[in-house]
Amino acid sequence: MANLLDKDKLACNFSRYLNWEEKHPYVIELEAKPPALNDTERQPGNLISDCQSQVWIFMSSDEQGRVEFHGDSDTAIVKGLLTVVFILYRSLTPQQVVDLDVQLLFGELALSQHLTPS
Repeated sequence: MANLLDKDKLACNFSRYLNWEEKHPYVIELEAKPPALNDTERQPGNLISDCQSQVWIFMSSDEQGRVEFHGDSDTAIVKGLLTVVFILYRSLTPQQVVDLDVQLLFGELALSQHLTPS
């Protein structure tokens, strides 16, 4: 996913927007960044259950053992949110993935209050 922003650039971009009405279009814009899943990755086993949208997440690892996430959704806003998550988790080891407090990072981006558990 070489075309994704890095974490610092993402945080800088989010800091430019003062409220959700301004952040919402930016999140939708992010949905165009990651490549689409192929048919092998878009399988029922990768479909996230109990989500209002259809969401597929596929996980693999690179040559150095770092986790790589790929995903897709049937809605632009969820695709954008997936891109945010993938940026936050990019190039981490499995242990770093476990240790990362993504809720804290979503709070810093002021996204938490706009997300529902489903």
